[in-house]
Amino acid sequence: MVETELGEVPRGWRVGTLKDICEITMGQSPPGESYNEIGDGLPFYQGISDFGFRFPSRRIYCTAPTRFAEEGDVLLSVRAPVGSLNVADERCAIGRGVATLRMKGKQNGYLYYLLRATQSGWNKFEAEGTVFGSVTKSDVHGFKIIMPPDSLRDHFGSLIEPLEEQYQRMKNNPAPLPRSVMRSSRS
Repeated sequence: MVETELGEVPRGWRVGTLKDICEITMGQSPPGESYNEIGDGLPFYQGISDFGFRFPSRRIYCTAPTRFAEEGDVLLSVRAPVGSLNVADERCAIGRGVATLRMKGKQNGYLYYLLRATQSGWNKFEAEGTVFGSVTKSDVHGFKIIMPPDSLRDHFGSLIEPLEEQYQRMKNNPAPLPRSVMRSSRS
């Protein structure tokens, strides 16, 4: 083990930043008159009010989007509560309360779990004396992470990728609950 600014890490691991491993896009608010609830345009996610368990829920659409997330991008809440996560399940527009993160190369499944594991690191932005926590582009780019060797990251990604694909299939084609589960939930 070796000592780093984030504590002890295995030899060969190092401290880096999100900018080292990700393409990061900060959201931007399009003109208000381009928003609608009738499905015209792209789904538009503004913050955690749109976040679901893992994927966002369509609520608002936008006909003049300015910033985008692609399917598989990690969505990061940059306004209170900072650090909440979702995964884009389709191309969508993002507003000022959201940033998108995409691994340079591939392995967005790894990125999602890395961000889940480091979620508490965003707490300091909630306690900086503002009424509502928020982070800037510099804060997101400079967010410190522990980076394993690329070979280990790639191995993790290859293990998690089938599960990520299964999550997506389950979201797109939810199976009904078996009758035995339904019966036990009524008792």
